[in-house]
Amino acid sequence: MDDERRPRTILFVCTGNLCRSPMAAALLQRRLQQDPLRRDWRVLSAGLWAADGEPASPNAVMVMAERGIDLSGHRARRVTEELVAQADLILAMTPHHVEALRLAFPEAADRIHLLAAMAGETHGIADPYGLSLSVYRTTAYELERLIAAGYDRITTLAEGRP
Repeated sequence: MDDERRPRTILFVCTGNLCRSPMAAALLQRRLQQDPLRRDWRVLSAGLWAADGEPASPNAVMVMAERGIDLSGHRARRVTEELVAQADLILAMTPHHVEALRLAFPEAADRIHLLAAMAGETHGIADPYGLSLSVYRTTAYELERLIAAGYDRITTLAEGRP
């Protein structure tokens, strides 16, 4: 398999890896499963300040279940040099996450982007942790919208890495 067709890895990063990044990873993985050229891609998630082994928040599990996605087995993990090195593209939830990742992993700065930027937007995704199911639904909808609108840019950037 030549490098252009090798399976890619996309890493989503948020704060605790309990809500936004696992939800985004699951949503993108589902979208990739519908793309015959990209079914073998990996989508991972991690948190800048995650407590390794924590389960996804109950409301994140619930709103993903409403979409037919099972997050019950998710366990949080902190972003590491190894995860960053594996990733062809790293998508962060807020500008603060982008900045923190670029400071911590300067060698990967060109692969670190704001998720909203994939759809031509500049805002962060607010953390729903500890908030109502309604807020989680809004977050899930926003993640779905950005992934759908930014899908072509996400795949182009991930495929651009040698």
